[in-house]
Amino acid sequence: MSSEKKLKAKVLREMKPEERSELLNQLRAELVRLETQRARGFVEKPGRIRQVRRIIARILTIEREEELKKAKSRS
Repeated sequence: MSSEKKLKAKVLREMKPEERSELLNQLRAELVRLETQRARGFVEKPGRIRQVRRIIARILTIEREEELKKAKSRS
């Protein structure tokens, strides 16, 4: 899956948890790389930093929602 595209929440919800976890790790690595570039004063696509941060937040939100659904169904 191309991480260049803007990933919608619907697409992320359809992914398996393992796929989301792998994508999350890839995006976090990309974010570190982009922030390192920014610290050095050179970033090819500065808007990509914001985009990656938002996708990471979407993934974490979806994971939290699923976690709460499981906890609620157990009670």
